[in-house]
Amino acid sequence: MRVLLWHVHGSWTDAFVRGRHEYLMPVLPEGGPWGGGRAGWDWPGVVEVPADELADLDVDVVVLQRPDELALAERWLRRRPGLDVPAVYVEHNTPKGGVPDTRHPVADRDDICLVHVTHFNELMWDSGRAPTVVVEHGVADPGERYTGELERAAVVINEPVRRWRVTGTDLLPRFAAAGPVDVFGIGAEKLPGRLAELGAVGPLGALDGQVRAVGNLRPRELHDQLARRRVYVHPVRWTSLGLSLIEAMHLGMPVVALATTEVVEAVPPGAGVISTRVDGLVDAVRDLLADPAAAAALGHAARRAALDRYGLAPFLADWDRLLTITAAQTARPARSAPVPVPAPAPASVPTGGSGS
Repeated sequence: MRVLLWHVHGSWTDAFVRGRHEYLMPVLPEGGPWGGGRAGWDWPGVVEVPADELADLDVDVVVLQRPDELALAERWLRRRPGLDVPAVYVEHNTPKGGVPDTRHPVADRDDICLVHVTHFNELMWDSGRAPTVVVEHGVADPGERYTGELERAAVVINEPVRRWRVTGTDLLPRFAAAGPVDVFGIGAEKLPGRLAELGAVGPLGALDGQVRAVGNLRPRELHDQLARRRVYVHPVRWTSLGLSLIEAMHLGMPVVALATTEVVEAVPPGAGVISTRVDGLVDAVRDLLADPAAAAALGHAARRAALDRYGLAPFLADWDRLLTITAAQTARPARSAPVPVPAPAPASVPTGGSGS
């Protein structure tokens, strides 16, 4: 099938476009969030299409991921998603605002299937009369790379300063009391300065470089660097299931995580340490940093759990079924001939490769 979507979340899209379909991504001369195409990712199955050419193409399914895409797809395709062209809406995030009463943007529609990426999301959103389904994350297996040679903890958070309490950034000094913490992700370079400010005027005290910003890395380099750290820490309070946690488990890393949102499902007993008691999690980090053998054994169990639940094959199979059903639901006029798939452009620095 021919599937139109925007590149919104790098890791999720990286898994989604590994299917057997033709994936169209709009491009605008100025790029940006609505016309950035691949944004530097090496995706052979993706065709970048100028936005003003979309109206002449036959599109089987539109995959929406942001509220503004409803109007944008209608304007560019000259067809209404859900009515003239089949569409699904993928909800990546937990609701913001008055939880659990937050109503979803497509809650009043019954012609667009609302696809939640976790069962927790499906539980917490008010989806109204929209038909809903859960398609859990899938991850392309990076391989068991864990060495744990560095007696340090790793954390992946995008924009840790702006998102602060949401991503548990404020908890990092507490974890740093157990050992050094390396922070990866977009905007991580702003973190040491912010922590220093708080240490000077607030109760955090001197950190002595225990929290270090590594920065945003390409996915492969990120995986290599994470795997060298002894333990992975997931301090997120309120967001959908971070793919960085699942990727760390695939790498064979032992994980220590707040027992919030979907984490209680993603990290089963014996595959990691989860709790809402931060002091207990800090103790677990300290113990794992001091015991490489125990850390490796826990990481091996984490990898088995991740492969069982978040493998790429079942993810793509679930999406194949959903796209097939969705594409059959709305009659559409024939459009132009298929767009040839060009050779992939040289990869550049990704926009969101190391995010949570």
